[in-house]
Formats: sequence, C-alpha cells, structure tokens
Amino acid sequence: MPPTTPLAFEVLSNAPNAPVVRHPSRRFPGVLIQGDTLHTWCSDLAALASRLDPESEAGEDCRLLLEQLAEVERTYVETLNEHGIPLPFVR
Repeated sequence: MPPTTPLAFEVLSNAPNAPVVRHPSRRFPGVLIQGDTLHTWCSDLAALASRLDPESEAGEDCRLLLEQLAEVERTYVETLNEHGIPLPFVR
C-alpha cells in the first residue's frame, strides 16, 4: 500500500467517546465513533431487528438502518485489516 499524506483534521471537541472533528474536505464536522462502540451498536441493532416483524414498518426501518451501520463497520474492519491493526472486538 503506498504511503499516504496525513490530513489535518480540526478537533472541535475532545468529548470522551464522541469527539467532534472536521475533515478538511467537508463543510460540516462529524463525530468520531470508536470501533468497539460501532460494533456494539451493530450487535444491539441486529438483536432489535430480530425481535421485530420484518414485514412491519419498524422492522423494515430497523433492517435498513442496520444495513447502513453494518457497511460502516465493514469498512472499519477492512481498513484495520489492511493496516495490520487488530480489531478492538471479537467477531
């Protein structure tokens, strides 16, 4: 993998478990979510989805949200694997 140039992120808040940062190419800031927290959210949402009727509006909404969050988690896992960084959770 070729070396990358570090980006200068603007840290707007150092709040524990939810620092607010702005990516240099983005107008609005985002919130940094730790990988283990992301994994827990995905697990909790999957548990909730399993208790909902998949044909209901709530079940469909929950499934769609889980798909979006799971995609973020997949990107996180792939990135850590590419860089040889161990995951902060057990898969």
